[in-house]
Amino acid sequence: MTLQTLFPTLVKHARLDDDALRKALEKACWVLEDEDEAGNDWCDAEGYDGYTSYASLDDLPQRFPEFADLKTRLDAAAAGFARDLHWDMRDHALELDAIWVNILGESGTHSGHVHPGSVISGTLYVSIPEGAGQLKFEDPRLTAMMAAPQPEDDAPETARRFVYVTPEDGLILLWESWLRHEVMANRSETPRISISFNYALTRK
Repeated sequence: MTLQTLFPTLVKHARLDDDALRKALEKACWVLEDEDEAGNDWCDAEGYDGYTSYASLDDLPQRFPEFADLKTRLDAAAAGFARDLHWDMRDHALELDAIWVNILGESGTHSGHVHPGSVISGTLYVSIPEGAGQLKFEDPRLTAMMAAPQPEDDAPETARRFVYVTPEDGLILLWESWLRHEVMANRSETPRISISFNYALTRK
């Protein structure tokens, strides 16, 4: 007898193997945190424990050459992920339609969510202290499992209901935007810095 694996959920792991660029991006993140008044006002109003440019700036690759360089690398990674997913891209193209900075302070978190309106989402981990919050992925079938029992404690990753990824400097993660995920609390006094992004599908 055999077991057949159907409908896998893919999460791509890549790396930014350019420490100079990563440090330049970190510096740019702090410049934004210092100068983006609208972003800081939004964070204060929403109770965001730190800083994000999510609601205030949509042109980071035009503002900073470091982000323009990063966009080129992310474009290649997203195109590779589309191939991993076996998407038919003959009449379509991927467009980076959002990229934003996240600086989470101690105890900062981001509750479970998806990214509507895009097809690929992801995060570059820029500066990650020891104890920084993990990224938690949720099995997309969870609501359909009804009365299924919980997996055994030593169940393999492919059988778990939740999978946690420990971030580290330079790690890039990409996933399909419908995959629900959550940023766990930052247990470090040092801020956790990341850059998140979305790709939309456009017609050629």
